[in-house]
Amino acid sequence: MLWLPEPARWRGTLARPAWRVAGGTRRGADHAILQHRDQPDDADPWPADRLCGHGGQSGPDRHGRDREALLDDPRVTALGLHIEGIGDLAGFASMAARAQALGKPIVAVKAGASDQARVAAVSHTGSLAGSDAGADALFARLGIARVAGLAELLETLKILHVVGPLGSGDIASMSCSGGEAGLMADLGARAGLNYPPLTASQHDDLRAALGPKVALANPLDYHTYIWGDEAAITRAFSAMMAPHLAMGVVVLDFPRPDRCESAAWDLVVNAVEATRAATGRPMAIMASIPETMPEALAADMIARGIVPLAGMAEGLAAIAACAGISAHRPNPAPLILPGPEPIAPRLLTEAEGKAMLADHGVPVPRRELATTPDAAADAAARLGFPVVLKGLGHAHKTEAGAVALNLTSAEAVADAAARMGGSEFLIEEMVSGAVAEILVGVIRDPAHGFVLTLGAGGVLTEIMADTTSLLLPATAQDIADALDRLRIAPLLAGYRGKPPAHHAALVAAILAVQDCAIAHMGGLVELEINPLIATPDRAVAVDALIRLGERP
Repeated sequence: MLWLPEPARWRGTLARPAWRVAGGTRRGADHAILQHRDQPDDADPWPADRLCGHGGQSGPDRHGRDREALLDDPRVTALGLHIEGIGDLAGFASMAARAQALGKPIVAVKAGASDQARVAAVSHTGSLAGSDAGADALFARLGIARVAGLAELLETLKILHVVGPLGSGDIASMSCSGGEAGLMADLGARAGLNYPPLTASQHDDLRAALGPKVALANPLDYHTYIWGDEAAITRAFSAMMAPHLAMGVVVLDFPRPDRCESAAWDLVVNAVEATRAATGRPMAIMASIPETMPEALAADMIARGIVPLAGMAEGLAAIAACAGISAHRPNPAPLILPGPEPIAPRLLTEAEGKAMLADHGVPVPRRELATTPDAAADAAARLGFPVVLKGLGHAHKTEAGAVALNLTSAEAVADAAARMGGSEFLIEEMVSGAVAEILVGVIRDPAHGFVLTLGAGGVLTEIMADTTSLLLPATAQDIADALDRLRIAPLLAGYRGKPPAHHAALVAAILAVQDCAIAHMGGLVELEINPLIATPDRAVAVDALIRLGERP
């Protein structure tokens, strides 16, 4: 495996086969770490500046050759990246595609989730950190697993190096403590992993191996009745590891060798190795904290095809990351690069924005413009009641008191317009029958491309904080999958007997928004529809905010 800190300014030296975790440097065969150092170590045989360039001193052609050299090296089985900013989006995407073609997965830590981290990235590397949603979308698009910190990154690299990406997030946990089983259950759920219930075959085989006193479940507390009996432990572990499981995890904290004999623990390691050989399922031994995974034993486990994981939370997050890599579905369309920032951007009026959207097939309400309260009342009569009245010239109309809903008479429209004041009004049909309100937004992210965000919309968007992001261009399936990831997905599917949203119409409307954004990408700064109302028979953009400038 290979760990590349700060790819925007890679530096240091390629260490001898080793990786750094809590407790020291753990060594083994056929893996390497590119360590972060201020000065090269002449004793190391492979200076990194011969591989990756040195900050801004190398041109794009050299960086391309460097990436090819790393990826083509047969000693490299997986790549770990610590990223502060991405200065060459096209080159980064090319590297990810090359790694995927070679079967060498990538895991990354990306700074920039907080405002402070984004400022630090700019000041340190001179690269654009971009939005955190944009980073998530980019990594998902390229099949790169994102983890929260260096400990999770290193645990993920261990899994990828020993067994590769996992087929799913379905795992089994085995420990000889109920407390450990409970922790594994809670932390696994938090990581998004799944502990499938025991099948009848698993139950019967475990009962035969463990006897009548052990409660059988997944996670499994196998108690200590069989402790010290390698054959019995092997039978129990093998009974647990059914073919549908992506990995088996045995929780085992090793004693200090200067205070306690480890022979009984060694038997458990032997049983795990035998289980892996008998069932063909990937196996890991997980210490509940890093300090109870001795370095020498970890190296021995790797040599025996067992993944040594140091820490429950970190190890389970790493398993989830490896499962996510396998779930990646490539999008063959090239990323749309953000290009230079538009010149002199301005906020379009809602009427202008909706006309632009409608030109690209985005459904919008029937509407008219008016400049006086009386003219607004006449327009409402022509459209038919009920109507919505909006005062133009406000980015957030609800907060400004510039929206009146469900007006049912000309008098009500004129009165509402008079209260709002202003010189221009938009009168629209009132869209009814909402199943859900959806936020659809596109922003130009200079570090990651054009980011399409979907989420729970309406006036509670910020409070709900229920969003997911994609990079343009996205496919209809990408959009459908993203909608399914939202917490409001049950509303769209029809909740408690309510009718479902017209899913095809909703996806088509979002694709039309994408078409509009791509057509205007040279000048587009941001585009937001909030909400796009999803009904049982259509999806309609009832509010739009578009900031557009001139192409440089």
